[in-house]
Amino acid sequence: MDRATITAGADPVVVKVGTRVLTNQQGVLDEDRITGLAAQLVSVADAGRRVALVSSGSVGAGIGRLGLRERPAGLAELQAAAAVGQSRLIELYNRSLEARGRHAAQILLTADDLNSRDRYLNIRNTLHELFRLGAVPIVNENDTVRVDELQQNVGDNDRLAALVTNLIPARLLILLTDIEGLYDGNPAAAGSKVIPLVKQIDQSVLDLAEAKDETAIKLSTGGMASKLHAALTATTAGGAVVVADGRAPDIVPRILAGEAVGTLFLPQGERLSERKRWIGWGVRPAGTLRLDAGAARAIESGGSSLLPVGVVGADGSFAKGDVVSLVGPDGEEIARGLSNYARSEVEQIRGRSTVEIAGILGRRPYAELVHRDNLALVNAATAR
Repeated sequence: MDRATITAGADPVVVKVGTRVLTNQQGVLDEDRITGLAAQLVSVADAGRRVALVSSGSVGAGIGRLGLRERPAGLAELQAAAAVGQSRLIELYNRSLEARGRHAAQILLTADDLNSRDRYLNIRNTLHELFRLGAVPIVNENDTVRVDELQQNVGDNDRLAALVTNLIPARLLILLTDIEGLYDGNPAAAGSKVIPLVKQIDQSVLDLAEAKDETAIKLSTGGMASKLHAALTATTAGGAVVVADGRAPDIVPRILAGEAVGTLFLPQGERLSERKRWIGWGVRPAGTLRLDAGAARAIESGGSSLLPVGVVGADGSFAKGDVVSLVGPDGEEIARGLSNYARSEVEQIRGRSTVEIAGILGRRPYAELVHRDNLALVNAATAR
C-alpha cells in the first residue's frame, strides 16, 4: 500500500489538532490558526469527503478569555479555564465554518462514554447524521467531568481521536502536531530526519518518542509517545495514520492529495467489523484472563475461541458479557473479548475441560469462555 492509494480512498477522515498547533508561546489561542484549519476542513468536505475534527485547545482559549498570564496549576482552575475556553473554541470554529457555508457541531466525550454499547452506537449514529447534513463534528475531551488530560501527560485527546477513528470508522487519522513528523532522533539534534514511512509500530519505534518528549514545552499534555500509542490503536484496527506539522500551510489537503509530508503509519490488521472494533478498542476491559502458551497460540492464529482449559488465572471483577483482556504467559495483551462467564465462575472452571463445566457449575450455557465471534486481536504483530 502506497501513500497515494491510502489517501485517495480515505473517507471518512478524522483530523486531530493539538494544543501547541492552536496556541502561541504564552499558551493563548491563535485565532488565525483556527481560521486556517477551518478553511482546510471545508475544502475537504466540499471535495466530497466526510471529515471530523478532534480538537484540543479549550484550556488555551480559556487562558486568553480570562486574561490569565500562564496555564493554571490547580485542577479546579484548569477545569474552569477549559469550561470557559470551550465555548470560545467552538465559537471560533463555527464562525470560520459558517463563513464558508458549513456548521460546527460540538461533541464533548470521554473514553467512558464509549464503554456503553448503546451510547457508543448513539454517538456513531449522530456523527453519521452530521455528515449527511453537511456539518463538521468538532470533538473534544469533556474536561469538566474527565480530568486525565488535565492532570497527566497522557494526551487523552490523541487516544480519543483513535477511538473516534475506530468508531466511525474512518480509513485515515491525521494527527497534527508542532513538528514535521516522527524523527529518527531528537528533532533538535543536528542530522535528525523525519521518518516518512513506518510499516509497523514496534518497541524500536515507540522508543523514538523519548527523544521528542524531552523537548516538549508544558503548554499541552500530549507528546509523541501519546501519538504513537494512538497510531498503534488505529493501525491495528485496519486504519492508516499520518503525523504531520499542523502549522504548515494547507497541510490537510496536501496529505489527502498524497503529498509526501509527515510520517505515514501503515495499517496493520484487517479492517474489522464495527462490533469487533467496539470490543477491541471502544471499551475499557473489566478484567483479565491469563492464558497458557497453547491457548495463546490458538488465539493468535485468529481462528479459535477461548476454552476454559487454556486459562490459568483471572483478575478483576467482571460479569457475564463484560469485555476482558486476554494476555499470554509473558503478560502481553493478545486480544479482548466478551466473557461468557462471570469471574466467580471462571475461577471454578479455569483449567478444566468443556465437558466438566456442567458438573462443576450445575449447567453449561456455553462451551467457550470467549467465542471467536466476540473476540478482537489487539496486538499489531498478530492482527496482521
